[in-house]
Amino acid sequence: MPRREEKRNLETIPVGSLGLIPLKGCYSLGEKVDYYLVKWRAERENEHKGSLAFTGYERPSYILEADVPRFGSGEAKGVIKQSVRGDDLYLMVDVCNYSLTYSLFGKENHMSPDDHYQDLKRIIAAVGGKARRITVIMPFLYESRQHKRSSRESLDCAMALQELVNMGVDNIITFDAHDPRVQNAIPLHGFETVRTTYQFIKALLKNVNGLKINSDNMMVISPDEGGMGRAIYLASVLGLDVGMFYKRRDYTTVVDGRNPIVSHEFLGSSVEGKSVIIIDDMISSGESILDVARALKERKAAQIFVFSTFGLFTNGLEIFDKAHEEGLIDKILTTNLIYQTPELLSRDWYISTDMSKYIAYIIDTLNHDASISDLLNPIERINSIVDRYNENNGELVD
Repeated sequence: MPRREEKRNLETIPVGSLGLIPLKGCYSLGEKVDYYLVKWRAERENEHKGSLAFTGYERPSYILEADVPRFGSGEAKGVIKQSVRGDDLYLMVDVCNYSLTYSLFGKENHMSPDDHYQDLKRIIAAVGGKARRITVIMPFLYESRQHKRSSRESLDCAMALQELVNMGVDNIITFDAHDPRVQNAIPLHGFETVRTTYQFIKALLKNVNGLKINSDNMMVISPDEGGMGRAIYLASVLGLDVGMFYKRRDYTTVVDGRNPIVSHEFLGSSVEGKSVIIIDDMISSGESILDVARALKERKAAQIFVFSTFGLFTNGLEIFDKAHEEGLIDKILTTNLIYQTPELLSRDWYISTDMSKYIAYIIDTLNHDASISDLLNPIERINSIVDRYNENNGELVD
């Protein structure tokens, strides 16, 4: 079977010389993306590769040198150390990487999402309008949890998107946005929210043998009403039934700024004896996911797998260790789109899902101004990998 990168018809002239600027918090992911871009472009047979329009097409690295140095007061500036004139720039930022620190009046300060977002704006400002096009790849959309107003509140995500396009950003690419409707804030600019479904299915089938992928033996569950869209998509592609929990809240009290959850009520057919996939956009503290897993185990579900694009694990990993020991959860899959701690990567219940190749596909295709619709809706790829798994009696062989 030919490699997919050779199938991509990228004969069109590039928009401009490709430049990749991964900010410090996203640098390791940027290096992986760069590896694929360098490899594919060296291997690609293209009769125009020697022409003027393809100048700088094949390079040892597409990463441009940039930095955000800080003063002793904690203030900073963006610096780009190479020419970007006429380049097609792709800026990568991980606003969730809290492991990075900087000196603030002699004290160590951890970087917050606000710090990462400001650094992104500093790099855009350093470009100074000289690039041909700027695309921001922000896997976890900044302030995406504050996507709608329910009382007298700020609309932070909408303001951030408008600020970026006003600074000259042409396209914003994010993954599994908490609510994709936030793109209505910038209706005349490019905004893509990319599904991670294919990579999750591939990682699960690679690591777990003997699964029966049919409606009699497997089911997809959404832990809340807001995530039904992604659950229905996964269930439809795999031909499975779908179920949903909804959160019954106590609206008479407020704890930590929200109404506490009284219980999780289930809507759907029986899960008894079935392998269950719980799919959500993020694991924050993880309490909701574990409550859902507990409720599914009470209903006699056999195996429980969790797909979550962003594993924040804000309250630590101990509750997940305990849940795994108790048999509540078999495997948790999250992506490397945001920072992963070494402790998380060492857990036997955890499967890391690598997204670097997918991002490289998107960048390579967009640089040629070609369509990415097949990347945004990877039904063929999912069907192909499931067929291979079933043909090999529940085992995925590369």
